[in-house]
Amino acid sequence: MRASEKVYTALREDIVNWTLEPGTMLAEVDISERFNVSRTPVREALAKLVADGLAAPQRGRGIVVSEVSAEHLHDLFALRRLLECEAARLAARNDEHRAHFGELAELFARAAEELPDGVGRETYYKLVADLDAHIDAAAANHYLTGALRSLRVHLQRVRRMAKDHLPRLTESAREHETIARAIASGDDTLAAASTTMHLHRSLTHISSHATVMEGSQ
Repeated sequence: MRASEKVYTALREDIVNWTLEPGTMLAEVDISERFNVSRTPVREALAKLVADGLAAPQRGRGIVVSEVSAEHLHDLFALRRLLECEAARLAARNDEHRAHFGELAELFARAAEELPDGVGRETYYKLVADLDAHIDAAAANHYLTGALRSLRVHLQRVRRMAKDHLPRLTESAREHETIARAIASGDDTLAAASTTMHLHRSLTHISSHATVMEGSQ
């Protein structure tokens, strides 16, 4: 892995996990010392973070971690509805992948039973990633899935705002089960509608439970 990729990956993980909070200055000298690299790969990594929208230049301070505001949250979910609903609709029309979604639906049902007892949390997160990957493959639209991959970096960051709220995770597992079953049945209308409902409930939960942390941009 190139030095710039190593730095970029580590900083992106820190930003997504809120180890680096909005408004934190990303100083080239400090980052160079942390990773024991020259400032050239650090500049490349920072440029990529800015391009991703995870960092932003601020007059007088250099590059800082970008803010996450209520306005950004609603804008993010507006785009998410457009992309994810269309991806689910396309996936439901693809006969070749339906068996996988049936299997995922059963796994989500099992996860929903385990989550209230405080177990299976990591299994649930892995299932969500697996469902995303299967929908991407079944949708078979390079431009759509490319946009979704970029969007999911920001979604991971937003999810951390609401922490691990077990009742909501259980509801979410059931909602993902419904989406997977709709795709498995080939019902593109239900797949899109189920996705819309899931996103509405997710946004409502995050908006009401999360502490929106803003940088001083």
